[in-house]
Amino acid sequence: MVDIIHQIAQKFPKLKEDLRKAQIKERPDLFIKRTLKMCLFFSLGITAFAFFMLQLLGQPMVFLIVVFVVTFFMFFQFLMLIPKNKINKRRRDLDKEVLFAGRFLLVKMHSGKPLLNALIDGSESYGVASKYFKEIVEDINLGTPIEQALDNAVKYSPSEKFRKVLFQINTAIKIGVDITTPLHNVIEEITNEQFADIQRYGKKLNSLALFYMLLAIVLPSLGMAMFVVIGGLLSLPINNTIFMIVIFFLVIIQFIFITIFKSTRLSVNF
Repeated sequence: MVDIIHQIAQKFPKLKEDLRKAQIKERPDLFIKRTLKMCLFFSLGITAFAFFMLQLLGQPMVFLIVVFVVTFFMFFQFLMLIPKNKINKRRRDLDKEVLFAGRFLLVKMHSGKPLLNALIDGSESYGVASKYFKEIVEDINLGTPIEQALDNAVKYSPSEKFRKVLFQINTAIKIGVDITTPLHNVIEEITNEQFADIQRYGKKLNSLALFYMLLAIVLPSLGMAMFVVIGGLLSLPINNTIFMIVIFFLVIIQFIFITIFKSTRLSVNF
């Protein structure tokens, strides 16, 4: 079993880094072992259900092997995506507050506070970014030099924008220059990037809205109107079943567009 887990772990070389970024405090081998146990449990449950269904339908039980293998593989692929999903959620949450976090540090240092004190104040403030500042402060309190603690934060930060802020701070410390100047510059750069993201999002939203109007409103309305008129002229059978089918497909289209709009929504705050 240990050899199997080791072989699986080699197929996911970035799993250790992903677990750290997702704040899943578990070794890769233990995470894979727990995942395999969950896959086995779910697969056996579905296979047992398939056993009764095949017995009821009088089908050969050889299909149970296919059901078990397919469900086990599907659940394994799904559960192995958990770190990635958590990383994406952390990235979206942090991207919303990266400007506030950077400005918070900038204000604290402009007021005369050292960087470490600013990080401690940031770890005690509200918002999502406080958790990331707290990780850096805890790393420093454990004896890690501040440069190394910032290097670790840059490496394992789920947000590219937050990584830029920490990288500029760390670079300024290493070369011995004033931190406020590069920090101010990177905040301005991120602000401009977010304005550009908003403009691109506006163009994308206009295209999606156009497709939504065509597929979910114009085509169904005109299509049903033409179908009723032509059906009446040709004496075609028109009953409630046809309308129920159309409504069913409209609900699916609405759900698809709602999912698309949610997935493309920007994580931007000013």
